[in-house]
Amino acid sequence: MFEYLDDAIFAFVISDGENLFAARDLLGIKTLFYGRKNGVLYLSSELKSLIGITDDIHEFPPGYYMDSTGTLFRFAELPKSQPEILHSDPNEMAETIRDIIRRSFQNRVNFEAPTGSLLSGGIDSSVIAWMAGKAYRDKFGKDERLQTFALGVGESEDITCARLMADYIRSNHHELIVDLDQILAVLPQVIWSLESFDPSLVRSSVSNYLISKYAREQGMEVLLSGEGGDEVFCGYLYLKDFPAEELFAQQMKCIGFLHHNASLRLDRMNLCNSVRVVTPLISGELLKYAMAIPSEYKQRPDGDQKIEKWIFRKAYENVLPKEIVWRLKQEFSQGSGSADVLPKYFEATVKDEELKEAKSSYPMVRSKEELYYFKIFIEHFGSGRAVETVGQWVSL
Repeated sequence: MFEYLDDAIFAFVISDGENLFAARDLLGIKTLFYGRKNGVLYLSSELKSLIGITDDIHEFPPGYYMDSTGTLFRFAELPKSQPEILHSDPNEMAETIRDIIRRSFQNRVNFEAPTGSLLSGGIDSSVIAWMAGKAYRDKFGKDERLQTFALGVGESEDITCARLMADYIRSNHHELIVDLDQILAVLPQVIWSLESFDPSLVRSSVSNYLISKYAREQGMEVLLSGEGGDEVFCGYLYLKDFPAEELFAQQMKCIGFLHHNASLRLDRMNLCNSVRVVTPLISGELLKYAMAIPSEYKQRPDGDQKIEKWIFRKAYENVLPKEIVWRLKQEFSQGSGSADVLPKYFEATVKDEELKEAKSSYPMVRSKEELYYFKIFIEHFGSGRAVETVGQWVSL
């Protein structure tokens, strides 16, 4: 009945007043919720729209559709076993990766609206900014410069590396330096828009919110992002702990959690600032190809260590500065600095007794930092079924 489109991003409801059809894309890039009360079915793209109408609130699962009876049916799912392994030469794989990403970029980016690029100085955002800088000059002239944007708490590592990359691609670079007070001030707005209290997600969302707001103030309507590289090429550092034979299953868990993590952050933090985000690395074609790449090319053994995203780095080692290509992976909140200041602040300000008491009623609260975010969340959304819609990352 429903053929899934690899690059389709959607969450929609169609109704003629009697019949209904609703669906959400496989990766859950767009959000959708539903609830029932007195025999009436309610659907909304945001949790907050259902609060006050019904307590029976659920997240609409990715890869499903719903018919007029309110019954959910799966139309697509991530593979449970790895496709046939590629046996190509790594150089050939690297070339194919570049070709796929180039096609994805060309299909998504047209510069018809004022467009900038987020630039953290990591390999993912640097690849996209490099491609965007070239495409921008091709379209508008060799002397024209792409707008790039970086955020940091003080002189963070992201700021330093983004500066290096901006010089390399000759972009018109903007830096937003923030402090703890500025971060604390926007937390209520971030959690209201994000509809989550997960610490790692909130930390990175604060950074995303602030830089998106700043970019919009500079006239940007579209921001390019390198999100997706960690999921596609196994870039998360904790994946180094798994043997090669378990890596694919862990990768599918990462991809299956996108709708509670990076895609949720990007969707909510940019849209609330009237900015549309474009993510060329979240591509069905790229994901399918990467699934078949041998595990040892994603997490490359190097002595007693592993190099994460090795094949992706190799694909761009001859076009980007080596300091960028081989920079150790850092989460957005780590590189920008918010991952350091927020846990320390809440550890010092929230009492041990307060956390212990909260855990007795709300066992999902795992830390003082999470307790602070949780309190803001339940002020907005209550402590009922809305809490169950929140995905919690395994690591704080």
